[in-house]
Amino acid sequence: MADITKRFGWRHLRSAPTAHIRHHKRGRLAHDGPGLSFWYRSLSAALSEVPVNDRELAMAFHARTSDFQDVTVQATVTYRISDPAEAAARLDFSVDPDTGVWRGAPLEQIATLLTETAQQHTLDVLARTPLAGALVDGVASVRNRVAEGLAAEPRLPATGIDVVAVRVVAIRPEAEVERALRTPAREQIQQEADRATYERRAVAVERERTIAENELASQIELARREEQLVEQRGTNTRREAEESAAADGVRAEAEAARKVRLAHAEAAAAREVGAARAESQAAWLRVHAEVDTGTLHALAATRFAENLPRIDSVTLSPDVLTGLLTRPDPEARA
Repeated sequence: MADITKRFGWRHLRSAPTAHIRHHKRGRLAHDGPGLSFWYRSLSAALSEVPVNDRELAMAFHARTSDFQDVTVQATVTYRISDPAEAAARLDFSVDPDTGVWRGAPLEQIATLLTETAQQHTLDVLARTPLAGALVDGVASVRNRVAEGLAAEPRLPATGIDVVAVRVVAIRPEAEVERALRTPAREQIQQEADRATYERRAVAVERERTIAENELASQIELARREEQLVEQRGTNTRREAEESAAADGVRAEAEAARKVRLAHAEAAAAREVGAARAESQAAWLRVHAEVDTGTLHALAATRFAENLPRIDSVTLSPDVLTGLLTRPDPEARA
């Protein structure tokens, strides 16, 4: 909307660069162009403001497919007014010279024209397309058909309107139909998820079985090695016993041989000792046989005295001494 100010009965208009201003004064065109700024009198001025920028028109309407299913089409049309003079001549873009507000609703008229034209071509396409095809390929088909239809619409060039772009955002069925259409895909996805779960469980069970088999094989191998260890220990014990018995036999034989040799030595020594004693006794007897009786008596007394206990003193009576002194000498007698 143009910016209009009042000064001493005059009006000053200042427009934006995207607004085309047409100023008629007394039926003649005084100013024509975008982004104008000028003074005028409101009683003699006729002003039109035509936007020349690109404008977005969002639209949503219902349609029916060939299998009698209702769908909602969401689209956006981008347009611009390329010929402001034609647009101002066909539509009411006049503004109040005192306030700068449009007297009519030209943009709503353009929106209605574009929406009805786009809806007409959309219905024509979807009426020959089943619901499944409309949901799969309907966006591209509708977009192309609407773009071609708007380009071929004669009222748009006559009004100075150019369609810049057409975008179809979505084609959606009713909520119940959409849920029904989603059900097979959801079931398939759920089946795939269940299959993946089962496969994962199967893999887990297979891995657990493999682990259990490995543990069992390890236990079997451990038991076998323990059996071998017991057998080896028994063999070692038997060998130790045999070696010990053999060593004991060797020691016994050595001890017996030693004892035999010792016995032979002792016997030989005894014989030698006996012989020596015999010879000594024989010599002793021969010596005693050659000596006289008194000597033997003296020797006997000496031996007797050696075996008697210790005698500190001996008391002899006079009779004994007399007898000993008066006893005759055997050698003198002889």
